[in-house]
Amino acid sequence: MSVYAELQKTMDDMLDAERGILAADESTSTIAKRLKAVGVESTEENRRWYRSMLLSTPDVGKYICGVIFYEETLSQQDSRGKPLPELAASQGIIPGIKVDKGKGDLPGAPGDMITYGLDGLAERLVRYHKQGARFAKWREVYPITDHNPTALGLTANAEMLARYAAVCQANGIVPIVEPEVLIDGNHSIDRAAEVNEQVLQAVFHALYQHRVRLEHMILKPSMVTPGREQTKASPDDVAMMTLRTLRRTVPAAVPSINFLSGGQTPEEATANLNALNQHQDKAPWHLSMSFGRALQEPAMKAWSGDNSQREQAQQAFLKRARLNSLARTGQYTPDQE
Repeated sequence: MSVYAELQKTMDDMLDAERGILAADESTSTIAKRLKAVGVESTEENRRWYRSMLLSTPDVGKYICGVIFYEETLSQQDSRGKPLPELAASQGIIPGIKVDKGKGDLPGAPGDMITYGLDGLAERLVRYHKQGARFAKWREVYPITDHNPTALGLTANAEMLARYAAVCQANGIVPIVEPEVLIDGNHSIDRAAEVNEQVLQAVFHALYQHRVRLEHMILKPSMVTPGREQTKASPDDVAMMTLRTLRRTVPAAVPSINFLSGGQTPEEATANLNALNQHQDKAPWHLSMSFGRALQEPAMKAWSGDNSQREQAQQAFLKRARLNSLARTGQYTPDQE
């Protein structure tokens, strides 16, 4: 199969009008914090058991089309010895892999950050492909302050995303491009929209320069919301500001926009996704989700390290996946919670 054909097959397998992507790619330090919050020690066995529990949830493939793994998870097996990528695939869920190596300060741009991991990426992708991964994800982060992101921050982060995406496509791996504008701070929704627009303009300029095929990528942006310290915006306001920003910056050739939840509660993320899809006539793309905590939090709380609560945790996970599937078609209502 040619690289082009492989990329197209992955896109075909992942795109439909009802399903979204599960982000289960928390780093070891991040999932340790989330497990600690429910009284669970972050051992490799607990992480393996928890993630295999999610992927073996009956019927979850009706609502989830892809799962982003952390490198550790790609090599793990369920209790019957089935590799977790195969477990996902048995549910019709395409395995993917987070390939960036974390972030640090960007020299010359105080307050901005940059993500590491391009060295050896092509070789790692060959290995990940053999383990079952068919798409990848790379995250760049953009804090909002009075002076951030800087012009250097915008350019440098966009360059990293574009170089990553080009390497992925050259190796038959669909790239998820994730420019996350952080929710931290007291900025207004108008300031958030301004920054998101600057970020996406820089990203697509870089993608064009690196000849990334827009038809064979997925964009994972932030929804446009006010800062965490501000009064929350209504779902309709979030939807209208987000769609205005996307229409100004994202080419129609991009097949799917899968939003990150970015610090929203599960209910907020679902309500905002629903509002976006109620205005689907204003968008040429699939408007979907790639949620992590907003999909997993109820299941993790229901489990809380007690393996006898497996069924209850799976039902909590399935419910959130189903509600977000409804939101994908604009049919979610809060009374369904």
